[in-house]
Amino acid sequence: MRRAFFSLLVYHLVAWAIAISSLVSASSFAADRYVIDPEHTFSVFEYSHWGLSLQRGRFDKNSGVIELDLANKTGSVQIDIDASSVSTGVAVFDNNLRSASFFDAAQFPTIAFKSTSLRFDDNAKLTSIDGELTIKGVTRPAKFELTQFNCRFMVLYLKSACGANGSTKILRSDFNVGRYVPFVSDEVTLYFSVEAIKE
Repeated sequence: MRRAFFSLLVYHLVAWAIAISSLVSASSFAADRYVIDPEHTFSVFEYSHWGLSLQRGRFDKNSGVIELDLANKTGSVQIDIDASSVSTGVAVFDNNLRSASFFDAAQFPTIAFKSTSLRFDDNAKLTSIDGELTIKGVTRPAKFELTQFNCRFMVLYLKSACGANGSTKILRSDFNVGRYVPFVSDEVTLYFSVEAIKE
């Protein structure tokens, strides 16, 4: 009877250890979820105006979620941009950009980017993001090259946060916003500054 008791005890201890080990492994490799901080996230576009100068505008309302598993060098990014939040500093121009001639914000209120793969260097630092960019209902592949990526604990939030800067180039005619090409350049550079706070 004593032998049976000890066998049963050992069995339960082993089962308990395996269960704890599985939980630890799962938590160790689970992706951390970060929510976009709209106060520190901006999307900027740059284009050539009649070859005279490079002009810039931006979108002031951005939202989304980033998931990162730095240990396994995986993750995902979902960014949503309010098309009606376009801002150039000129009200008449802003209204024109919101119209059907350009973004048609009434019919297509959201510009979206959804990642398909994240690329990391040997130090688990995010270097580029491949994904799909949707503007005016048209979805095309886009690759954002990062110039900066950092994560740290933020005393301001009492939580961890990650931030990044990056850019990509697109042809606006690919997204049905090619009005005034070639006088206003077809090629547009998209920049972003993003910060996200861990849930």
